[in-house]
This record gives sequence, C-alpha cells and structure tokens, in this order.
Amino acid sequence: MAQKTVAMLTAGGLAPCLSSAVGGLIERYTEIAPDMRIIAYRDGYAGLLKGDWTEVDDRIRAEAAKLHAFGGSPIGNSRVKLTNVEDCEKRGLVKPGENPLHVAAEQLTRDGVDILHTIGGDDTNTAAADLARYLHDNDYPLTVVGLPKTIDNDVIPIRQSLGAWTAAEQGAIFARNMIAEHTANPRMLTVHEVMGRNCGWLTAATARAHHEWIKHAHFAEWEENAAARWDVHGVYVPERPLDITREAKRLRATMDAHGSVNLFISEGAGLSEIVAAMESEGAEVPRDPFGHVQLDKVNPGKWFAEQFAAQLGAEKVLVQKSGYFARSAPANEADLALIRRCTVHAVDAAMRGESGVAGQDEERGDVLRTIEFDRIKGGKRFDASADWFADLLSELGQD
Repeated sequence: MAQKTVAMLTAGGLAPCLSSAVGGLIERYTEIAPDMRIIAYRDGYAGLLKGDWTEVDDRIRAEAAKLHAFGGSPIGNSRVKLTNVEDCEKRGLVKPGENPLHVAAEQLTRDGVDILHTIGGDDTNTAAADLARYLHDNDYPLTVVGLPKTIDNDVIPIRQSLGAWTAAEQGAIFARNMIAEHTANPRMLTVHEVMGRNCGWLTAATARAHHEWIKHAHFAEWEENAAARWDVHGVYVPERPLDITREAKRLRATMDAHGSVNLFISEGAGLSEIVAAMESEGAEVPRDPFGHVQLDKVNPGKWFAEQFAAQLGAEKVLVQKSGYFARSAPANEADLALIRRCTVHAVDAAMRGESGVAGQDEERGDVLRTIEFDRIKGGKRFDASADWFADLLSELGQD
C-alpha cells in the first residue's frame, strides 16, 4: 500500500493557537500513524498555490511538543482567498485565466496529499469549504479537516475558537501597562482599541479580565495608585447601540472625579457610522481582498477618541491597540487544553475520511464534532445580553 501523505497549513491573521495546533497535529499523527508522511505548506494558501512546502521529518516530530510554548505560526501565514481570481493573479499565485481552486487541487494531487488540515478563521475555513467542494465535485480523492482559529470568537457555529481565551488574557495584560500612562498626565483619556470587526466578544472578555485583575490587585489607594483610576470606565461593542452624548455626560463625571477615563472599544464599534461619513464625503473606503473594510486605515479608535475628548475636557488622549500583542502570544492553559482536544479529534476524523471543521458545535449542544463545511460562516455576533457581560456593565456603572 502506498504511503499516505498529510498536509497542513495555517492562514489568515495570527492567533495564540497556531503554533500549538501545528504541534498537536504532528504529535497525534506520530502517536497513532507514525508511518504517514507529513508536509506543511509555507505561508498558507499562497504556499499551496505555489507548491512551496516543507517536510516534517523525524527531528521535527520528536520536538513538536516545543511548539506549544510559542506564539505565531512555525510555517507562516498569508491572506489568500482561493475564489478571488483577480487577487491571486495580481499576486502572481496563478497565471492569467487559471482557476485558483483548480491550481490548488492539481498541486495537492502532484504532492500526493490524502489529507489536508487548514488552521484558520472563518475566511480560512470557508476557503477550505470551497476547496473541499471543488475537490468533491471534480473527483479528487481528498479529506479536508479544518481547525477554528480566531481571537474574535466569531465563527458560526463554533462555541469557542482556538486562541480567543489567550487573546483576552493578553489584552488585559497590555491594558495594565497602557493605563498606567494616565499617571503621566492630568485629565487623560485612554482608548484601548481591541480587535473585533463584527463581534465584540474579545473586547468584552478583555475588559472583564482587566476588571477582575483590578478587583484582586493590591492598590495603595493613594493619589493615582487607586483602583478607580485604573479600572475600565466604558466598554463598547458593535452589538450595542451607543449614545455618545449620554455616555460623554456619564464619563465627564468620572473624569472630574478621578482625572482619567479608560475605554475599551471594539474596532468594529461605530464602523458603520465611520464608513457612512467617509462615503458621504466621497472618500474611497479601503477594503482588503475579502471585501472587508481595512480597519487600520479607517482607524476607529481615533474616531472614538475625537468624539469623546472635547466633551470630557481631556487634556491628553492616548489611543493604543492591543491586537498584535494579544494575537501573537503562546496559548494559555485553557487554550492548550482545547487545542489538544480539537487536534486529536481532527486527526481521528481525518483518518476516518470525515471532512469538516473540528470544533464545539453550539447548534448541537456544544459537542466537539466534525462540523459540516457548509455550516461554517463568519460574522457571528457576540451575545451582549449574556449574564457575565451584563454583570460587568453593571459593576462599571454602564447600563
């Protein structure tokens, strides 16, 4: 019998799970199918289209456990949409007139791949779904099993995406040092912009993690080393309406009392208002190959700061983004445990020839299973009515 080949790739933005997930897949195959060949495509789907891969040799197999201690991806990432032919041509990944899905299928065939693991968010796994559908419809014998990565925790119907818990924890660590800057200036407005285009889960979870740290930190309660000055004063997510005038009035009282205001803002909060304003002025809204508004160019945090600064009488404004800090961290204990469960399931499913995404299916009682590709979607909304979030807002005096 011919030796079977497993391929893997990581794609999209980073999350605190990619390195560990790669390590976990290698460990599981080494444990139950040590004779299977493993390769990894470099830089995500770009590597697949170019046929650029690296062999997982005996040395890497023996040291795969070391990958759990690191962030980033050991095999590189890129943002490539296989159905965006124009972008793939522009980047030189396919020749003019070629179908990227066909190019990918042919490359997988040339490389003798029997199983493909994709590790990424909704874009990565919808791309995997497109590829799996193309392979099936065109009689390419291949099993595709994805793993759900996104710090936004916004993949339908995944209960908990890999890396999201860690990102919230790391965002809170970032906030501690950033918020300390309020002691350098009187009447300071600090805006902590957290990743989350359509989903406010990460912003809410990061704010909660910081607020819980405030509860247990041992402040001297002297002058500016006081819990009230370091705490979260406002949390804004895309799923909740925002009355800026009303909030500014509430926050002005906080500024007057404590000399500082600290806001946690999802990068997607207020985005529709910003885009509408840009379009009304005739400005071009920058978008990426997936059609998403390029948030780094729109700069929602700066917009929020401008809305509040004058009304709060702020003398200094600081806008900081924790996204790159948070998403590049190694997985914490909670995520490591979830990654382990999901990678074991993904390998076992692949060995059964079962395609889909390995994750907790919240539409099937949160059972860890191989979720059908056609049910995987992006744009999952954060449940802003969740008890833990309502409790957080109540404790902060924000209703």
